[in-house]
Amino acid sequence: MTHAYARLAGWLDDAIPCNALLLVARLGIAAIFFLSGRTKVEGLLTITDSARDLFETEYVLPLIPPAIAVHAATYAEHVFPILLVLGLFTRGAAVALLGMTLVIEVFVYPDAWPTHLSWAAILLPLIARGPGTWSLDRLFGPEPTGLITK
Repeated sequence: MTHAYARLAGWLDDAIPCNALLLVARLGIAAIFFLSGRTKVEGLLTITDSARDLFETEYVLPLIPPAIAVHAATYAEHVFPILLVLGLFTRGAAVALLGMTLVIEVFVYPDAWPTHLSWAAILLPLIARGPGTWSLDRLFGPEPTGLITK
């Protein structure tokens, strides 16, 4: 039985390239943050009154005034996901979104740790392994070669 399992695991390891996993991670986490950012705006990037209210009442952060926090979060939720989709400055974008996740977990929704843990689980491989070869980072050269196998 363990031999069959090992064969199946080996086949799956060969059938699903690491680059595909990293692409799916980039697209999946980008969608989560981008769609969240879209709930805070109307039109292209006009921040809504309801988003401003949330940052004044529910999303209160220490040391950051709500007027700055709403803009920073909204722009971050638009810019960093676009970078992830493109695979451009991927590690930096993933680090920024992981930092945002930690702020949300600690200061806004500490009881939502299962959700935040799942976001971290998607972001950490992007930080550790980079975007994969199917990315602009690989095309333009900021990523070292030889880190991604398969």
